[in-house]
Order: sequence, then structure tokens, then C-alpha cells
Amino acid sequence: MFLLLFDRKAYNFHGDTSDLGFWMVRISNFMVFALTLAIIFFFTLYLKDLLIHDSGFEKAPLRLKLSCVMCGLAFIMLIISQFTGLYYTFDEMNSYKRTEGFIICYLFPLIVLVLDMSVIIENLKRFGKIIRISLLLFTITPLIASILQIFTYGISLTNITLVGLAVLLYIFSLIDMNKMIERANKLELETIRQEQKNMHILFEQTATALANAIDAKDKYTHGHSRRVAKYSVKIARSSGMKEKECEDIYFAALLHDVGKIGIKDSIINKEGKLTDEEYGVIKTHPVIGMQILSSISQSPYLSIGAHYHHERYDGRGYPDGLKGEDIPDIARIIAVADAYDAMTSKRSYRDPIPQQLVREEFVKGLGTQFDPNYGRIMLHLIDLDSEYIMKESEDDSEGETIGTMLCGPYRTTRSDGILLNNGIVHIHLTSRLTDERSEENIPSFVLFDSLDERIHDSERKCRDLLYHEYATIHADGVVEQAGVRNISIKTTETAGAEAEKKAIIRGEKVGFDIEAMRYKDHALIRISNCFRSHEIIIALPDSTRYCYLSLTGKYCIIDDIEVTRTGEIIGDGYIPRIAKEITYIDVPQGDIPNVQVDGWRSESSEGIEITDGMRISFHSVSLPTARLVWHCPFAVIYTSSDGQVNGNDYREITLVRLDGEGWEEDDHVDNYVLVNKLDSFKDWNAFKEQNKAGQDCEMLFRMKKGQITISTEFSGLSIHSVTTITDEVQKLFAALTGDQCAITNIHIKR
Repeated sequence: MFLLLFDRKAYNFHGDTSDLGFWMVRISNFMVFALTLAIIFFFTLYLKDLLIHDSGFEKAPLRLKLSCVMCGLAFIMLIISQFTGLYYTFDEMNSYKRTEGFIICYLFPLIVLVLDMSVIIENLKRFGKIIRISLLLFTITPLIASILQIFTYGISLTNITLVGLAVLLYIFSLIDMNKMIERANKLELETIRQEQKNMHILFEQTATALANAIDAKDKYTHGHSRRVAKYSVKIARSSGMKEKECEDIYFAALLHDVGKIGIKDSIINKEGKLTDEEYGVIKTHPVIGMQILSSISQSPYLSIGAHYHHERYDGRGYPDGLKGEDIPDIARIIAVADAYDAMTSKRSYRDPIPQQLVREEFVKGLGTQFDPNYGRIMLHLIDLDSEYIMKESEDDSEGETIGTMLCGPYRTTRSDGILLNNGIVHIHLTSRLTDERSEENIPSFVLFDSLDERIHDSERKCRDLLYHEYATIHADGVVEQAGVRNISIKTTETAGAEAEKKAIIRGEKVGFDIEAMRYKDHALIRISNCFRSHEIIIALPDSTRYCYLSLTGKYCIIDDIEVTRTGEIIGDGYIPRIAKEITYIDVPQGDIPNVQVDGWRSESSEGIEITDGMRISFHSVSLPTARLVWHCPFAVIYTSSDGQVNGNDYREITLVRLDGEGWEEDDHVDNYVLVNKLDSFKDWNAFKEQNKAGQDCEMLFRMKKGQITISTEFSGLSIHSVTTITDEVQKLFAALTGDQCAITNIHIKR
């Protein structure tokens, strides 16, 4: 701004012959030349600072040093010109006149700008986009203006350009500085987040390592702590807890057994039943765990989980005998998850308890051993776990992993069952003979059903675990039929059976690819290798039992086993039918089609729009394979744009089971079920027998704003369900579903 001010004063006093005019013209013109050099000099210094502090230069480039020297020489020459008239003089009218040496005063700044510009162009990528533009403008534009100024007299092009660009450079520098500060702040925040993440990972890894150390003390509890943590989080989420609370529960559950570090290995790993004294020692582990974890003051929830996870809801637990809601929420959740994993895992004194029997134990323990709310959530999780994922596995992983199998005599080595359903399972494996060479020594695949997903041979195990074997399929396409209605085998030759036998007997490693699937009462197994392929269709005895596939063999090594679920879902007609469909609903229908429910909510009736006072009547019978209390009809209340279960915009409001249990799936819904046992109710065994015999039922629906009431009587139970909806719903629908039951003669009365 001073440059423009002095330029203006030089113009104003031009031709003024007074004493003031004399001095003002000379001082103003000197200052114009001096400030022009100063601006260029300070620009060079600014460029040096940018390169050293922002671009990583250890020292300024030599050309910039030369620019500074040139600026110094130019200033000296300017002073000399004041006494010699080298650049300009003033006539008798006090008017500014260029002299023959005036070109020199432009030469120095031009050289400096060219040197600066060469440095800028060479290091252009080192500067930010905004600064890059301003630097180029500052060097190129004054160069052009100065050249024009040489041939133009009376117009201060250079001065105006320099001042404008100096202001522009200042503004661009501020913008760039703000961006640098923003980047620095973001980097700092990201660094903090990364540090927090690293601390969280370190905490998780430390907690997991400690949990693994605890589990390693007991050969029967491998992975127990991780599974309990996983189940605890599922319960917490289902109860509506926030993510931070769920994370706290995860770590508390992961370390719930840390007190076992203080228990002798001889007690923990004792085979068989503990003595009263030994059991008393085991019961001290919650207090030991609390003492260990209480030192972690920033995470008090850790010690709470360890201290109270063996308390019972009825007050008969240990170590403090707390009762009901006096027991912290974290501990009540962990107690449920801990009990579930203990029952579904192998112990020194027993095999894993089948999941359905575990469910019955939870039903018995609601309100006594377990918090009723969290216990019911676990029941719901069990019901949803149709493929029995929630269990102990060999490597405690989520997938279906099978290691190398060294098979001796036939069926002495076998894998756990792989569940077959309407999703295609692909199995790859290789096989080679052991020392005994025979074409019969090959892998085999057993299809079966049992409560624990394992093959059994003893009569007692088969009875207790409801073991049913369908068939054994050998890798050469031979099938041993056991409990099926029909079998179809189709073989396609490539290199041929003889080539396959020779390769097997030579001990070559032969690769097999198996595709397995099941739709309702039919299963399809495809086996292929480089010699031939087999397609086996099996008509199962019914659609309700599960179908598992287990790998076994005879005097062979089965290796490189990979089990993957392809994600492809098959539908009706994919497996050619070789036997008549098993149906229990081939009777006249009522107002809507009959429905057969082979598994947990596998089918549903058509949707029925609910109106106040509506009655739905139907006949229900449990299927022959039904054996549990909840193998009965359910009513589901929902909303969807097309009125169908799982239809467009489906939202489930509540589920009412006719064994007296209810469940709401929605955060905006509150459900209460009142169940009374009538005089006609004898016991639950009679309840199941009555369901198998078949009975009629009528359900009454009452509606008022925001509330639906369902009333019915079923097998000696009076069920009254009240569902309150806190948000706006346009239309509500009801549908009948269930588990292992046939629902026929459905009528709607309004």
C-alpha cells in the first residue's frame, strides 16, 4: 500500500516547483523504486522459507541466494543513482525524467524474478495448488508488466501489479495456511483415533490371551470364554442395549472365569465328579476373579462379571447369594450364556447336551436359575439357531472345518455332521490308501439325523439322541440304503471305473468334489472326480427331520478337506421327485389354504388383515416326528405392503406360540402374555399327546388404538396376549405358522 501511496504522491507533486514539491517528488520516486525492490526481496525470502520449512529443503537453493545478492546490488545502485542521475533526473519544472541508464533499474528486478521463477518451476509439485498458482503469478505477471513499463511512460504498471499480487499472495497464503491447519487437525485426530484403536486392539488381544490362558487350564473348555462372550453380546443386543454396553459385556464375559487361574489344575482337570471339598475350592474362583480384575479401575464392569456370574435369580447361587435384580445386569446375562455353553460343550463326565434338551432346561430354569427376561432371549436365540451354529466346535471357528482324517476300519473315524438344507454345500477332498491296498478303501458319506449332529452306533445313544440313519454313499457311487423311501443313482463315465480302481490301488491321491443339498423330503448328492461322476437322489422318510452328512472311510487318508456353502438356494423342482410328497394337509381347506410347517416357521399361512372382533378357527395336529412342547401352532402379527409374511416392507410385531410363550421383535412394541392352566391341563406330556392327536382352536382378536389382544384356549392352556404398539401402523395382518405341525380347515369370522 505504501508503494501505491508514494507512487500517487510522486504523481501529485509532479511539476510542483515549491520547496515541498521539490522534496516530495524526490522522496516519493525514491521510495517507489526502493519499495519495488523490497517487495521482490521479501518475496524471495518467503520463497526460501517455503522451501526450507514446508518442502523439506535443508538449505535454500543457490539461485535464491543469488536473488538476494542481486536485490542488495540493485538497492546500492538506486542510492548511487540519486547522486549521479543514473536512472532519472528532474528538470527545472520539477518533473521526473528518465535517463539513459534507467534500463538498469529494471534489469536487476527482472533477473531476480527470472531466478525465482526457475526455482518455482523446478519445485512446482512441492507446493500446494493454491500457493503454486500465486507463486507463478507473482513471478510471471511482474515480468510482463516490467517489460511493458519500459516502453510505457506515465502508467505505473509494475507498481500496481506488484501491490495487487502481494495482496493476492497474502490471501492465498492465509487460505493455504488454513488448509494446512485443517490437515494437521485431521491428522492429529486420525492419530488419536488410531492410538485409541491400537489401545482397544491391545486391550482385546490381552484380554483374549488371558482368556485363552484360562481355558488352557481345562482341556474341556477350549474356546469357552470366547463363546460365552459371543453369546452374551447376542443376548445384550437382543435386549436393546447400546453398542458400548454390549462391548463392555463382551470383555466382562471374556474374562468371567479369570479366577480359575488360582485353582489347582488337578481339581479343574479331574476326571469324574468332584468331592464336596473340591467343589468348595471351585466355588472360590468368582472371588479370586474379582480380586484380580478389581485393580483395573477404569473398567469396573470386568470384576462385576467375574464376581457375580454364578449367582442365581432365586438367590441360591454363590458367592454372595444375591437374588433377582440385586444381581448386576452384566452378571445375569453372563450367567445365561455361561450355562448355555456349559451344556452344549463336552465335559470330562459327559458329551454335549443336544440343543433342544438345553432349551427345555432353560424353560425349567426361568425365574429360578436364570433371569426370566434374559433366559427368554436365550430361548429365542435357540429357536432362531435352526442350523445349530451356537455350539462348541473342534477349532472354535464359525465355519465348518474338518482336518485330515486317518481312517482305519470302516466308520471308526468320522466327522461331525454337515447340515444339508436348500442351500448347496460344496465339499472338496483328496483321498489315498494307507498300507492296505483295496479298491474298497475309499471315502464314504453317511446321511443321518441326530440331536447332536454325530453318528452313533450304540443302542442307548441312538435312542437318547433320536439317531436315524438314512443311507451311506460310497465315493464309487455304491449306496447302502438304511431308512429312506427310495434311491436313484445315475453315473456318468469319463475315464471309466477301471481307471479309477487302478489309480486307487496304486495309492495315487484322488480328488473328489461333492455337492450336497436337501429340499423338503428329497436330498441330492453329486460326487465327481477325473474318472466319473455320480448323482444320487434320496427320498427321505419325511420333511421334518434334519439331514446331516458325515465324512468317513476305510483304510484311507482323507485330506485337503474344504467345506463351503456356495450361497445358491434351490427351490421346488430342482431335485427330481422319486417318491410321493409326504403331506398331512391333503384334506379340504377352509377360507384359505392349509399349511404344513415342517420346521421352525418354515411355512406360513396367507396373511389375514386384522379387524376388531375377528376370529380365526383351525384344526391343528403335530407331525409324527414332533416331540417337544413348542411343536405346535404359532400366530404371527406383522405388517407388510403386500400383506404376506416376509413380503415387501415386512415388519414383525409379535409372535404368540400356543404353548404360552410370546416374543416381540420390534423396538416400538411391548408384548405381555398371560397364561393360565385350566382344570383340563394335566401336564406337558399330556399337552404333547393332545397335540399329536389333533384338536380344534379358535383365536379372538380385539383391536383398539395402538393395542392388539389375542385370546384363545389350547390343550388346557388359557392364553391372553396383549401387544402395545407405540408408533403408527397402517394395516396389521395375522398369519398362522408353527413348528412341526399341520394346520387345516382355517376359517375367518368377522
